[in-house]
Amino acid sequence: MDPLDDLTRFEAFSQLDAAGRAVLAQGLVRTRLARAAAVLHKGEPVSGAYVVLEGRLRVFTITPGGAEATLYFIDPGDTCVLALNCLFNDLLYPAWVQAEQASRVAMIPGAVYRRLFESEAGIRNLTVQTLSTLVWRLMAELEQMHACTHRQRLAQFILQHASADGVLRMTQQQLASHLGTTREVVARLMQEFIGQGLLRTARGRIDIQDLFGLRRMIAPA
Repeated sequence: MDPLDDLTRFEAFSQLDAAGRAVLAQGLVRTRLARAAAVLHKGEPVSGAYVVLEGRLRVFTITPGGAEATLYFIDPGDTCVLALNCLFNDLLYPAWVQAEQASRVAMIPGAVYRRLFESEAGIRNLTVQTLSTLVWRLMAELEQMHACTHRQRLAQFILQHASADGVLRMTQQQLASHLGTTREVVARLMQEFIGQGLLRTARGRIDIQDLFGLRRMIAPA
């Protein structure tokens, strides 16, 4: 199997010509990550661009009180804009990254990515799109943090990340880590939601019982 096949499934890399593929192959590393495996630590030098092939990576910060708060996720075909910023500006990584689930990741060495950025429109488009998406996500998160209650933020998170059949496989501690609060706060709110018939829970699993009711928690009629 061509080691580039995993990457060329995605549009930005499928557009590479023979010369671009030859550059991409130089030093490309593919890694399998177990769930919760650490990828990058705050203050660590960044050696390349990280592209998710399968699974999902979580980028998060840690508050002065020691609580984790998710900044954004990196899904298949996406790359980490903070890592790209570090590559282009010679900075240390400003957050933490771990595998949200079992994942496979391709690491493109920094020098290789910069060469591709200069010569390949698809890579430039990927970089700009990643940056614009991150800015939008961070602005939305800031707005939620300042304008929404914990109750609204929890409802919004469940709605955004549940599967199509209304199931979110996540523990209360994981929810607290994503939202930058404590498990006790999440547990109290979950009991409220359950009491109102909005949710049903099992071990490591949340089922949405009243989709429209949960939506009304965010934007009351």
